[in-house]
Amino acid sequence: MRVLLLSRYGHLGASSRLRSYQYLPYLNSCGFDVTASPLFGDDYVTSMYAGNISVTSVLKSYLSRVRWLLNANRFDLVWVEKEMLPWIPSWVELGIFPSGVKLVVDYDDALFHRYDLHRSSAVRFVLGKKIDAVMRRADLVLVGNDYLGERAIQAGARRVEWLPTVVDVSRYTVSPEEVVSPLTIGWIGSPNTARYLKLIAPVLRKLAASYDVRVVAVGANAEQLNDLPIEVRPWSEESEVAEIQRFDIGIMPLPDEPFERGKCGYKLIQYMACGKPVVASPVGVNKQIVQDGVNGFLAASIAQWEQYLVMLCDNAALRKQLSFAGRAHIEVNYSMQKTAPRLAALLGSVG
Repeated sequence: MRVLLLSRYGHLGASSRLRSYQYLPYLNSCGFDVTASPLFGDDYVTSMYAGNISVTSVLKSYLSRVRWLLNANRFDLVWVEKEMLPWIPSWVELGIFPSGVKLVVDYDDALFHRYDLHRSSAVRFVLGKKIDAVMRRADLVLVGNDYLGERAIQAGARRVEWLPTVVDVSRYTVSPEEVVSPLTIGWIGSPNTARYLKLIAPVLRKLAASYDVRVVAVGANAEQLNDLPIEVRPWSEESEVAEIQRFDIGIMPLPDEPFERGKCGYKLIQYMACGKPVVASPVGVNKQIVQDGVNGFLAASIAQWEQYLVMLCDNAALRKQLSFAGRAHIEVNYSMQKTAPRLAALLGSVG
């Protein structure tokens, strides 16, 4: 089967790497002939995080994407991550897209809220129902959590399937436990999400002042967190697993807001795959990934964040207990080894 993959980013984009690129070797082994064309390449991602995006490069990216859409009828199936042309109305996207070509769209966050909750009434009017229209046109909508699936169903999608964001558990291994001081409370992400750490700033300050701990943020920009006692470390695909393996506790604070309810809890999955106990906000899919008190804790308030982090800092046996449970949970429910055959079957059933 000839498949055109229209991803949002290249390998540096976490969503594209996890929702599509990591599956390509398996899909190719199953007889899929996948041609991948990212809308924005790795240079764009690097520039985006540095806050220096070239308008010319964006225009070139859009022109390239339009050319791929005009030639989509050369393929049996088009697999789109998020949307074909961001900020362009659905009638333009779907007008360019050949009517007889099978379409699979994949969502790992609440992209629709970028439009329907936009501060501009003009954007809400023109684009508020854009993603819904694409969902209705699609032959299959893949979603990373129930919040996204509910939106697809409400939009009138013909077929909706849940496919969680997962990791390759052969790559995310549990390192031997070492008793080291200070303990490391770790977070991994991007500059776009590092602001969430400020939600628990009082707790981080108190722990840094009163306990033998350090707080590490992998992938943030240092200037974002310069008012917090946080050590910022660079992210790379090659080093991310090793960085997490150095954590003793993984954290994921989130506000309980519409866009955040659509997130897929990837950093929790990474922590737990490396055998790290976690503390997370009970928002969206976090409530499914974290079994409260079994493989981690769900902290709904600043007081609970402090309570659970202090408890884990003080109790090595508890950290170890949660570690084993978390790793087992990922192996069964959030591993690429489990989801790759399912994705292949889903794509095959459409084409």
